[in-house]
Amino acid sequence: MVLERVLEGLGEGGPYDGVFEPWAEAPVRRIFADAVPLRLLGAFHYLVLSDRAPALAALYPPRTADPDPADLGAAMAQAAAAHPGVVDGYMASPPQTNEVGRSLCLVGGFLTVATETGLPLRCLELGASAGLNMNWDRFGYRFGGGESWGDLASPEQLRGDWSGGVPPRPPVEVIERLGCDRNPIDVRDPDRALRLQSYVWADQADRLARLRGAIALKRRAGDTPVRADAADWAEAHAHPAAGLATIVYHSVFLQYPPEAIQTRIRAAIAAGGAAASPAAPLAWLSMEPDPANPAGPMEVRLTLWPGGESRLLARVHPHGAAVDWLG
Repeated sequence: MVLERVLEGLGEGGPYDGVFEPWAEAPVRRIFADAVPLRLLGAFHYLVLSDRAPALAALYPPRTADPDPADLGAAMAQAAAAHPGVVDGYMASPPQTNEVGRSLCLVGGFLTVATETGLPLRCLELGASAGLNMNWDRFGYRFGGGESWGDLASPEQLRGDWSGGVPPRPPVEVIERLGCDRNPIDVRDPDRALRLQSYVWADQADRLARLRGAIALKRRAGDTPVRADAADWAEAHAHPAAGLATIVYHSVFLQYPPEAIQTRIRAAIAAGGAAASPAAPLAWLSMEPDPANPAGPMEVRLTLWPGGESRLLARVHPHGAAVDWLG
């Protein structure tokens, strides 16, 4: 409904004229790759969350579920005209999300590594954004059949439509947790935290609650990702460590860097794997689209060295709403 109101207001000399100019000649593939609609949706949601547009907020969830289209269009136009810098800033910047539900997809891989190595963990996240999933072991998890793992008193409780078996559930000790991102978000900054929330669709109350719980936990725990190129950082950190199981992991990340950066990341992880031993193993845990079916469920894969065999652990929903555990 929001995007429909924008389309209605284009070409009338209003606040939307020019917002799509950078993509005027772009193919549809680039428009989707640049997440152009999400940029604009994020801008309006930010104006609502930041209390800068009270008239618009009155027509947004949770206050209104089905606003009058004309009223919504008028409130949007008023907000965009009053805050052009917000709209322009959002359109100029790629969206940045940190979907906490992906920890439900990845946790089985962490638990598998802990079980098979019997060692404490050293966890390294590529493309960590705000680093919310760096705290994966501080969440509570509900699997199928009433089974659970983790801190069931944590402010972050993850559950989804779980099918298949249940992963191993050993005690886990994370000795070191590190992460990198080209533009890390420090959620201790209230405005940056609002920006992160703005990219969640306003009517998805469960996702917003999950994100806010993870932000609160992150503010207490710290562990902010560092600003770094993923390939440089992987080359510096993706190596085994004696007495620890090192896990390099990422979720919905590897498709975005240029091919040359992807190649360097894979090479760095493979080099770390080649240097691994039973006393210093290294694992690569990923949640990424299935190359053969990019529109279908995503794949959670695990490669553990020494050995280096790649395993398909699960097929999952991009936000963790469903997990089909294959083990």
